[in-house]
Amino acid sequence: MGLTSQLDNDPKTYGEAMSDIDSDKWLEAMKFKMDSMGSNQVWTLVDPPKGARPVGCKWVYKRKLGADGEVTAFKARLVAKGYTQRPGVDFEETYSPVAMAKSIRILLAIAAWYDHEIWQMNVKTAFLNGFVEEEIFMDQPEGFTAVGEE
Repeated sequence: MGLTSQLDNDPKTYGEAMSDIDSDKWLEAMKFKMDSMGSNQVWTLVDPPKGARPVGCKWVYKRKLGADGEVTAFKARLVAKGYTQRPGVDFEETYSPVAMAKSIRILLAIAAWYDHEIWQMNVKTAFLNGFVEEEIFMDQPEGFTAVGEE
């Protein structure tokens, strides 16, 4: 019996992605994400008010592999550096609606019992459609800084 391990060779930074052999694929993935955010009107480019502390952001990269181990897709996600925010100063509460594993198992068991079909869907821009009441200021993403708006 043998064990194999795949090293995590996905870029950790924008610079690594741009110097990677697949830099064109990473750039395409980032452009897709930026286009999605633009079409969903995720943000408006503004100068932050005096005293505001913009949240930083960074790109997270992932090669998606098929069952045969071959790369099927290049994914780039833009994430806020929330760890730089201070509780009670930069935010009051956090919430992420996630189903408990136990609830999913119960749903699947009931569906199996009644011989119902279960369908799974993926909404690529689901997290871009939420509403935020507060104004949040974020730095522009690396590689996509508007000229003259640095």
